[in-house]
Amino acid sequence: MIKIHPERRNITPEKAVRILKRYGRKVSLKEARLMLDFMYNFAILSLNQVINDERMKELWQKESPSGKDQGAEKP
Repeated sequence: MIKIHPERRNITPEKAVRILKRYGRKVSLKEARLMLDFMYNFAILSLNQVINDERMKELWQKESPSGKDQGAEKP
């Protein structure tokens, strides 16, 4: 499973509070921290689902880096 360390996150709770305030939403640092944790965890779950999806693996195997279809080359 993919994990994102808190120090590698691009949006801090303080920045989230400022952004939301610009759009008329007042949230505390604690609420911003919870929202960011939820969003990062949801993103990780979504990425893991795509990476582990058998249909996606088949698509990646069929396409070359140039984007042309190589066809099914399974034995």
